[in-house]
Amino acid sequence: MDDLWTEPVTKPGIYQMDEAYYHSDAVPEALGGSLSSSGAKLLLPPNCPAIFDYQRRHGKRPSKAMELGTVVHGMVLGTGQPVAVLDYPNYNTNAAKDARDKAIADGKVPMLAEKYAEAEAIAQAVRDHRTAGPLFAEGDAEQSGFWRDPEFGVWRRCRWDWLTPYQEVADLKTCASASPHDDIPKAMHNFGYYLQNAWYRDGFTELFGEEPRDFLNVFVSTEPPYLITIARLDDKAVSLGRQRCRAALEKYRDCTEAGVWPAWSDDITDISLPYWAERQIESEILHEFDH
Repeated sequence: MDDLWTEPVTKPGIYQMDEAYYHSDAVPEALGGSLSSSGAKLLLPPNCPAIFDYQRRHGKRPSKAMELGTVVHGMVLGTGQPVAVLDYPNYNTNAAKDARDKAIADGKVPMLAEKYAEAEAIAQAVRDHRTAGPLFAEGDAEQSGFWRDPEFGVWRRCRWDWLTPYQEVADLKTCASASPHDDIPKAMHNFGYYLQNAWYRDGFTELFGEEPRDFLNVFVSTEPPYLITIARLDDKAVSLGRQRCRAALEKYRDCTEAGVWPAWSDDITDISLPYWAERQIESEILHEFDH
């Protein structure tokens, strides 16, 4: 990208900046820094402020699934770090390890040739899809929005995958299964995508002055035949996401003001078995008595 923003962000707006600079938080510490939807999820159960604070200071190590998703994103959206395709079957040899280390030192994403071919196939499935393909055909990729929350007074940020010319937001997700009947609803909950949805909507409304016309999550399976589901969250899920956003913003404000980022509890905590486990064990005991 040309003319990337590299200065501190001190005014609300939409900026075109490098992904690494966005994640490092362009809002100066003197202004309190800014909170992203990923950070908001770390502030709330099952995580806690101490985890958020640690990852903010030390970063999070990417997994292999995250690396595949990042490369697919770059291929579909036309953005991201350059990829170094390494012609090795694995990283078991010193030559392969040296090539991987050199790629990282050069600012590239190292990827084995077989895995790169898989990423290309996944990206092509998105391009060939009759609805997803046209959705990503025209628009702006990875725009970074920064704004000050009107209720809590803290800075917030988001990075939309894709903004269409028709005031639509499209967010691309790689996943093990794109089944809309079970797996996508679970992913929406387990990965906090419903919170992210509300967060990104808030940013759009604050910076564009109106709600987006549509917000679509494009899920593409990383397993052949790379099936795709385009998901639109219902109003209740978005509303629940907004409630979680408010809880995270309140916690972020309070922790920032106090300079304290607590764990779950410093006291002794009474623990029970999960409800489903209790029922299962009770059922097994009854079964034994019956015999």
